[in-house]
Amino acid sequence: MKVCDLGTDGGTVLLIKQNGKIYAIGTHCTHSEAPLETGALGNGRVRCPWHGACFNIKTGDIEDFPGLDSLPSYKVEIDSLGGVKVHAKKTYLKRIKNMSRRDPNNDTTFVIIGGGPAGQVCAETLRQEGFTGRLILVSADLFPPYDRIKLSKNFGFTIDQIKLRPDAFYKEYDIELILSTKAVNLDTKQKLLTLSNEKKLNYSSLFIATGSIPRKLTVPGSDLRNIFTLHSLSDAKEINKVLTSKSQVVILGASFIGMEAATCCKRVCSEGSVTVVGRNAVPFSESLGELVGKRIGQMFTEQGVKILVNVTIDHLEGDGTTVTTVVLTDGTSIPADVVIVGIGSIYDSDFLINSGVALNENGSIPVSKFLETNCAGIFAGGDVAQAPVFAAGGKSVTVAHWGLAHYHGRIAALNMMSQAAPLKSVPFFWTSLFGKSFRYVGHTTSHDDTVIGGNLENLEFACYYCKADQVVAVTTVGVDPLAAQYAEFIYNGNTLHKKVVIENPLSWQKN
Repeated sequence: MKVCDLGTDGGTVLLIKQNGKIYAIGTHCTHSEAPLETGALGNGRVRCPWHGACFNIKTGDIEDFPGLDSLPSYKVEIDSLGGVKVHAKKTYLKRIKNMSRRDPNNDTTFVIIGGGPAGQVCAETLRQEGFTGRLILVSADLFPPYDRIKLSKNFGFTIDQIKLRPDAFYKEYDIELILSTKAVNLDTKQKLLTLSNEKKLNYSSLFIATGSIPRKLTVPGSDLRNIFTLHSLSDAKEINKVLTSKSQVVILGASFIGMEAATCCKRVCSEGSVTVVGRNAVPFSESLGELVGKRIGQMFTEQGVKILVNVTIDHLEGDGTTVTTVVLTDGTSIPADVVIVGIGSIYDSDFLINSGVALNENGSIPVSKFLETNCAGIFAGGDVAQAPVFAAGGKSVTVAHWGLAHYHGRIAALNMMSQAAPLKSVPFFWTSLFGKSFRYVGHTTSHDDTVIGGNLENLEFACYYCKADQVVAVTTVGVDPLAAQYAEFIYNGNTLHKKVVIENPLSWQKN
């Protein structure tokens, strides 16, 4: 891969030579403008080094996510002397794939429940694949689909700063938005969906992407003011209203939401305090393992965030209306005028009880490799779906993350259009904590060994999680594009072995 200048005011293009052919596409990822030349070149596609989005090197089309837009692609000619000519009238960063519109004579109705990334990508893919029937997106949120994961990094965003598409987009492509509305009942025999506004929708096919609902704190005093969960833009707005430079914040939960919120709060509360309370001995221990978790915990301590482990909240005290003190299970009292709760979530699927759609005991929805439920024509994706994961050997699991939800939306749409597209997913997680970007690729709920390459103390390392002689996941920080390279490596059906990363922990991909 090589970036080339197109001349005065022409911008640049990314030239890629693979299997004797040369292609020219846009230079930067459409999600967050990462330079693709520093990413991972796979078989016919390039993967973004920051968040794992993938683009077809021939067409520029987005094939894996996050992000909504595709790259421009340009005509390439090789002259008689072997010179490369790229034909481009104008360069631009991204493009929307061609989309169809509603045909009033088409009575087919597709309904999408859920205004997150899975629902948004599903709607767009349906129009991109030529669906001309009625297309309805139902969302419980007050706002049209937006970038929810930014909320734990900055509580002050407005909807215009984070919405995925402008309002005119939905009108232009005949996508009906029904906001502030929940699904309350589903009749699969009559193909009838009942909404909280008492409207009833007949559907030809249905995609369920309702996600999850944050768990509430239920200890004594949890009804006091200034106790928040962080799930929606409305939640972030409420936190932002009360947070000041002198706030004393207690955050319950030492995983992604809690630690990202702590980073944000510490930036705001320069004269106050931020305390994280975790039930485990090490932050992130369940997701990133003890070695990485300990180093992250140390980083937070160095930044002035206090971390209390092996405890939880026993009760809260207040001045009659507003919280003033958090009392922990070990008896410790902490002054607090803001409490943020990040203790997991429950699946938003109660409306499916007695519908005929199969539910797991925990409320998640089991689906096939085509994201179809046990009911024909009804699909589910995103956080709420228990779906096969290619990177986990096809094991069905629930994975709550932004990028995979996008991908589920696309796969669901293709199968709603009867294109028989199976899942081939490689989960790619990321988080940003005090300016350090951590990436996690793969999936495992347990491992028996870890291999560290690089410098853990300096936060420039790769941590490989191993089962027997096989690497099943990796966490990286400061060693891009290793995470993207690992993702592309296993996507192409390869296995990375423990012996290889022991010998070449940061350079295995070169061999």
